[in-house]
Amino acid sequence: MSVTRAADAAPCPQCGGALTPWADQYEDAEEVDVVERSFRLVRHRRQKYRCRCGGCVVTAPGPAKLVPGGRYSVDFAVAVAVAKYLDHLPLARQVRQMARLGLAVDTQTLWDQLLALSHHLTPTYEALGAAVLTAPVLGADETTWALMEPGRTKTWWVWALCRPDAVVYRLLDTRSAAGAATVLGDYRGVVLCDGYAAYRALAKRGGGERAGPTITLAHCWAHVRRQYVEAEPSSPAAAEMLALIAELYAAEAAAQATAAGAADALRAARRTRVAPVVEGIRVWVTQQRALPQSALGKALAYTTELWPGLTAFLEDGAIPVDNNATERALRGIV
Repeated sequence: MSVTRAADAAPCPQCGGALTPWADQYEDAEEVDVVERSFRLVRHRRQKYRCRCGGCVVTAPGPAKLVPGGRYSVDFAVAVAVAKYLDHLPLARQVRQMARLGLAVDTQTLWDQLLALSHHLTPTYEALGAAVLTAPVLGADETTWALMEPGRTKTWWVWALCRPDAVVYRLLDTRSAAGAATVLGDYRGVVLCDGYAAYRALAKRGGGERAGPTITLAHCWAHVRRQYVEAEPSSPAAAEMLALIAELYAAEAAAQATAAGAADALRAARRTRVAPVVEGIRVWVTQQRALPQSALGKALAYTTELWPGLTAFLEDGAIPVDNNATERALRGIV
């Protein structure tokens, strides 16, 4: 808090007398200010100890370092990691920011700090992955990752598994069912996803004596909606489906408000409010006729093929109506 005093107070506007400070009387006001970060070189002086026998010299331990004998603190490495992975700030841009503040550093040095930090965080990453796989319902999605190699660019894939309070990522060189099995491990539960065939292949395997996940699929209504958005320019009837899906989301919002976070109450509210809308969508889909290769025909086939997974949320309050949370979790990766 700062205190402002008038250097030359004006005379009293009533009598012209001199104004004097009124003890302990102030008028407070708030102002948002900024304090720019700074870098400093901290010197650590470590005491040495010796024995009178002359055979032993001991030095007090220094601060913990990511790299033994390294020049940068743990806090420095954490700040670089937060800026890159939470705020998505490239290292080259961080280097320019640091230069403006008087610190000369290059991107390789920052990469070295991230690598050293990653070794310490690996157990946490593994524990996070194990914790995510304990959720009864997981959102799953994947996106491309360009891996630069000399002379060419190879496409890898980032897989995401999402629960309401956490998300974990895996980088693989495949988008196959084998890749999905690697990401899911021995998971037993419901996987909310789009219509990608890799997940459906895993679900068909079942459990039995085979190692790997045993999953039940729930499917995403947002992906269904996109199919009809793409079909609408060439098939005006798709607008009817978009209106029905809008009703579905409105009914779901009302059910969520009624349930107030209770899974059992949400299940009951969905049966009352949402199920009739879903039934109306089913009837509409069965009544449509379209060429199989048309945009509307493909949208209808997509909806019909995934119908059991699209209705799974009606019977389980833990299943969201769409997989948008997982897609939002992938935005930072993109």
